[in-house]
Amino acid sequence: MKTKVNRRMAFIAIFLLVDLLITLGAAYLYARFVWFYRDPVREPIKVERAITSPADGQIVYIKEFDETGGIYSEKLGKKIYLKELSDLPLALKKEGWIVGIYMSPFDVHFNYAPVNGKVEKIAYTKAKMNVPMVDLNEYIRISYLRQAFDNFAARFHLENERNSLLLSGGDFPVGVVEIADKYVNKISCFVEEGQELKPGDKIGFIDRGSQVDLIIFKKDIDFKVKFGEQVYGGKTVIAEY
Repeated sequence: MKTKVNRRMAFIAIFLLVDLLITLGAAYLYARFVWFYRDPVREPIKVERAITSPADGQIVYIKEFDETGGIYSEKLGKKIYLKELSDLPLALKKEGWIVGIYMSPFDVHFNYAPVNGKVEKIAYTKAKMNVPMVDLNEYIRISYLRQAFDNFAARFHLENERNSLLLSGGDFPVGVVEIADKYVNKISCFVEEGQELKPGDKIGFIDRGSQVDLIIFKKDIDFKVKFGEQVYGGKTVIAEY
C-alpha cells in the first residue's frame, strides 16, 4: 500500500515539476520574443524648445564637455575623450552635455529622435566582440533594484558595437549614440542620412540590454531630469533651452 502511495506521490511531483518547467519556458519565450519587442504608441509631450529622451531607461550620468582639444568630459580628474561624434560634421569645437541612459531588459528597446532635425550623419562602428556593460552585481542593482550608478567612460564605450547619429537643423546639433551590450544580437537603424525627423520618430532598435548616449551640443540648457531617474523615449523631457 505504501509503495503505491509513494509511486503516486512521485508521479504527482514529477507532473508538477514538468508543468512548472513548461510554464517557465513559455514565460521566457513570451518575454524574450514577444513582450521584449513591444512597440507602444508614444505621443511626445508638446513643449517648445525641448529635448526629449531618445530611449527608455535610467539616467546613469550627466556629464559636461567643452571644446578644448575636442569633445571630452572628465572622470577622476582625467580627460575622457568622447570619440563617437567628435569627428562628425558640425560636432567639432563644440561644448555641451552627454547624458547616459541605461536600458534594462525590462525597458522598451526602440529608440527615438529627441528633437526636430535632419539626419546629418550616421556613423556605425562594428565590434569584434562586445564587452559587458555591467557585472552581475551591477546588473541586479540597476535592472531589478532600480539603483542607478555612474558608468561613464567604461570600457564598453570604446569597444562595443555602436551606431551614432548626428541631427542638425535646429538651434544646435544633437547626437544619439546607440551602444550594444555583450549579449546583444545587433543594432537596427531605421533612418538614413538626409532624412527629416520630428521628436518621437523611431530611429532604431537595440536587442536586449544596452545603453543610449544623448549628446547635446549646447551648454546653456535647463535639465528636467536627474541622475537615477527613469525616463521614457519620445515622452520624457530631458532638457529645455
